[in-house]
Amino acid sequence: MTRDATPDVVVVGAGPTGTFLACELRLHGIHVLVLERDPAPSDRVRGLGLHVRSVEILDSRDLLDRFTPHGRTFTPAGYVAGIDRPWPALATSHNAILGVPQTTTERLLTERALELGVTLRRGTGLSGLTQDDDGVTVELTDGKRLRTRYLVGCDGGRSTVRKLLGTAFTGEPARHETLIAEVRLSAPEDEVTAVVTAVRERLRGFGAGPLGDGFHRVVVPAAGVTPGHEDPTLDELRSRLRHHAGTDFGAHDPRWLSRFNDATRQAEQYRTGRVLLAGDAAHVHPPTGGQGLNLGLQDAFNLGWKLAAEVAGRAPAGLLDTYHAERHPVGADVLDLVTALSELGRDDPGPRATKRLLAGLMDLETVNRALVERITGLAIRYDLGGHHDLVGRRLRDVHQPTGQWLLTHRGTFPPDPRTPSVEVHVDTHLSVPAALVRPDGHVAWVGEDPHDLHEHLPRWFGPLG
Repeated sequence: MTRDATPDVVVVGAGPTGTFLACELRLHGIHVLVLERDPAPSDRVRGLGLHVRSVEILDSRDLLDRFTPHGRTFTPAGYVAGIDRPWPALATSHNAILGVPQTTTERLLTERALELGVTLRRGTGLSGLTQDDDGVTVELTDGKRLRTRYLVGCDGGRSTVRKLLGTAFTGEPARHETLIAEVRLSAPEDEVTAVVTAVRERLRGFGAGPLGDGFHRVVVPAAGVTPGHEDPTLDELRSRLRHHAGTDFGAHDPRWLSRFNDATRQAEQYRTGRVLLAGDAAHVHPPTGGQGLNLGLQDAFNLGWKLAAEVAGRAPAGLLDTYHAERHPVGADVLDLVTALSELGRDDPGPRATKRLLAGLMDLETVNRALVERITGLAIRYDLGGHHDLVGRRLRDVHQPTGQWLLTHRGTFPPDPRTPSVEVHVDTHLSVPAALVRPDGHVAWVGEDPHDLHEHLPRWFGPLG
């Protein structure tokens, strides 16, 4: 058998979630094969922004400098259903969204994965899988089979992996649908801007913005929910533009057209034996609030070091199960958030009244900040026990380029020599005497007593020698 036939982990799906997970695994020396059924990367720009937490994650891995030349930083106006409130000062060095097309994010992460030694096989999908106590047998669409120790489905909302597992994908069905396209417009730009501004006063789910290359990104509500997943036609797009705006702007020459709906669903289990789910394979929702790509990156960030430890045989019992325990509640919270934001964007009496009420509450700085922290991913706190508020939260501005554990402290704090792979760092500005930081930047322990730290370590590293 060749080395490619016996990877430690097979990742199904070469989107941002899958490629970033592969990068995280390679930091720990895990042999990774990424399978992608499409022969070439998609040119459809479904996501346009990296939230604050995602920017922090990229910076912690020394990847941010690759992204910033391809985007722009901004703090969005009307970030909560069009309610115009100032963007608060957040506890981070990256207090803005980084606008980068998803296609660029995918390309840059793929380049990094290949640099790290990930094997990427395009034009090959998954057709079947069976698992046992030792690993997973993977059946490929080209008729071949391979064996791996673990498999992770990062293959989107219609995930083949999830379906083969029979994992329940529960939630709310679609009630509304939206068309999205990149097309050329014949109408003058000032006319497009004036019409879009007027329509958005009553309909937040409408837009037509220039992309800088002669194309516009057009978003318009559809007439209803279409069964199946067929792309809309140009005639359908024009018809819906005329319905809502009184003009179709002379839309022509589409680069691509697509549709999405407001269904919200979540996998009941993110782990089934040796097979796991991440990204859209684990949760789907409308794009309101720009959560999808960011949620997937954060799934991969949480899972990578845990799966690597399991493969390497150094994970304590139950560590891999904490992926579901920590990320499933986060996914459920995002589904609630997106549903609420989507409802606030409706032009109905109930949502309008709720929006006015929320606008008043957002005059309070604490409410405004809490909403932004939730939208940007900074509010996440995993339930890791302990009494200190920092435990379970991410430590701001932490730098862990190789995915190592970090013991950071304000002064002399002798590390335990029996603890593997922990880097010690002095930070005189740290708000606590010492903190043990996981590879995903979240604080696992806070204290000042080395003996207390020693008692806590087996939870993450297993029995110490």
